[in-house]
Amino acid sequence: MQTSKAVVPTQHARRYLQQLAKHWGHKFPVQFSASEAVIELPFGKCRLDAAEADLLVKLSGAADADFDRFETVVAEHLQRFGHRETLVFDWRRGSAASG
Repeated sequence: MQTSKAVVPTQHARRYLQQLAKHWGHKFPVQFSASEAVIELPFGKCRLDAAEADLLVKLSGAADADFDRFETVVAEHLQRFGHRETLVFDWRRGSAASG
């Protein structure tokens, strides 16, 4: 399993998390609360955790998943909701043992 994480500085993390979860909830399985969300996308799983000053975005998927595209799709959607500020995604990739 491959993973990618980004800590996105923003004072509006909860709002963006909820907007993205509701937006994708029309097409994909989504579970969310005010401070966390899990979205099952074709690329893999997207987990969002909102804090006071940032939004943690964690992507996980198969080792052969197109993570360049996965990161781009998630970042572009979040940036649309954050159109009044420039969101910065410093993606850090890794791998996780399955199970």
